[in-house]
Amino acid sequence: MPIPERLNPSFGPVRVGGEPDPVEEARKRLIVALDVPDAAAAADLVNRLERTCCWFKVGLELFTAAGPAVVEPLVARGHSVFLDLKFCDIPNTVAGAVRSAAGLGVRMLTVHASGGPSMLEAAQAAIQDLKEPPQLLAITVLTSIDQTQASAVGLDRSPSKQVELLARMGLTAGLTGFVCSPQEVAALRAMTGEEGVLVVPGIRPHGAQAGDQKRVATPAEALRQGASYLVVGRPITQAADPAEAADAILQEMACAL
Repeated sequence: MPIPERLNPSFGPVRVGGEPDPVEEARKRLIVALDVPDAAAAADLVNRLERTCCWFKVGLELFTAAGPAVVEPLVARGHSVFLDLKFCDIPNTVAGAVRSAAGLGVRMLTVHASGGPSMLEAAQAAIQDLKEPPQLLAITVLTSIDQTQASAVGLDRSPSKQVELLARMGLTAGLTGFVCSPQEVAALRAMTGEEGVLVVPGIRPHGAQAGDQKRVATPAEALRQGASYLVVGRPITQAADPAEAADAILQEMACAL
């Protein structure tokens, strides 16, 4: 499944003539989650991975500890940053937060679809006039949510049905990007068409522990279902050799591509 050209990293080896290098194509789609407690730990991981990976996710743990300053060196070194702060508030507040996040130079950022259509419309409007807007992604249902967890918070629908409902709402609000588990990728790809940007966490290579994730799949399975990008954290960042672990995932992705 193609990814928008504006989101492709502009650096890295290019095969001259013939078919695109499948490993390089995989490299453009793998996002490493820097879910670490401080800027020093993030810098160490990036130093170990930047020859292998070009996309990095900054989420709540790291951003809360280090603030916006942690994004600047990643952008300055040419890396693509996925800012995953899952904004969810009244429309005016979320619109302001989206504008501030866009000013950091990130290439993708998240809002919670459960904030409702007015909030999603305000978030989308906040980036409309930017020269190079980031890709706005609506979080559907967290990958840690199974039917038991969904029922506990009063959802009568299954997680998959809730994902589809929220995605339809997001499309109506003008969004084309979504975060979903591997189990809903095929359904959302059918809804969004090739233009949709589907970012998929809950990725676990064969033999990896699921941890607190409930709705998971292997890298190859997620790509074959239509994922645009895969987000991988602990199977890489907690490995004895993170670069070696990332390379193994890239090889599996390349086979699927």
